[in-house]
Amino acid sequence: MRALLVVNPAATTTSARTRDVLIHALASDLKLDVVTTEYRGHARDLARQAAENGETELVVALGGDGTVNEVVNGLLHHGPAPEALPGLAVVPGGSTNVFARALGLPNDAIEATGALLDALHDHSERTVGLGLAAGTPGTEDEGAPARWFTFCAGFGFDAGVVGRVEQQREQGKRSTHALYIRQVVRQFLKDQHRRQGAITLERPGHDPVEQLVVSIVCNTAPWTYLGNRPVYAAPEASFDTALDVLGLSRLSPSAVARYATQLLTSSPERGPHGKHAVSLHDLTDFTLHSQAPLPFQMDGDHLGLRTSVTFTGVRRALRVIV
Repeated sequence: MRALLVVNPAATTTSARTRDVLIHALASDLKLDVVTTEYRGHARDLARQAAENGETELVVALGGDGTVNEVVNGLLHHGPAPEALPGLAVVPGGSTNVFARALGLPNDAIEATGALLDALHDHSERTVGLGLAAGTPGTEDEGAPARWFTFCAGFGFDAGVVGRVEQQREQGKRSTHALYIRQVVRQFLKDQHRRQGAITLERPGHDPVEQLVVSIVCNTAPWTYLGNRPVYAAPEASFDTALDVLGLSRLSPSAVARYATQLLTSSPERGPHGKHAVSLHDLTDFTLHSQAPLPFQMDGDHLGLRTSVTFTGVRRALRVIV
């Protein structure tokens, strides 16, 4: 099998020596081409070329969730066609690795490589659903390009936290749970919409859901991890269904404490709940509008400010070796 290994050299949890070991292990079973990314968007470009050349059967992403997201967007540049496109495999190398862990892969890169080789020997794969987000026609964001996401998107408060974390990392700070907690507090103190939300969710055939402060769109559960603790914003979310949404319409100090506790103690059976929480399951088409430009993120990548985003849940979008 001819495969392309896309390596992010800045992946936070793999060393050059570890990457060499992984490359040798994969090359023993695959006709392997190895390319190291050199710029933002390079993994997307490499995966698109692999999808278009007709020779590559598998693309392996070695990196974090950002690298995986770029590879997925490259593979799906012309849209989903699982049987006609190269398969995707993931070797986790980031700080969180939500997508890989949601697939059931070990969080250790060497162990995950062993699991990948076993899956290749057993011809084990699955087809997963993904989310697609685009600018809404007729709005100022109409020209925003469509982009796929693997596990989550956020519009509003949580995206603001992601943006703050990115700024800190660009200044040389390490991505730690303490860093995220500090930015949650700072975003809470700054967010002028936290008492009366500016976000409205619209979907065909239903009344709009208004005045949301938080809107987290989930493609799988768990939504993220705190160390080894899985966090379930939308416990029913699955790679086998469309998209789930957790919306919160209030973020007073007491509400933050309550929902933070519910997230920390969430499980596959129960996520955040209460008077100001809205949970929606298996949505194929919906739009999030805002009265004012708000932060927007996908798979932990801050994409700037938007006033409107249209989401589509696409079942059976991509083959994954697992």
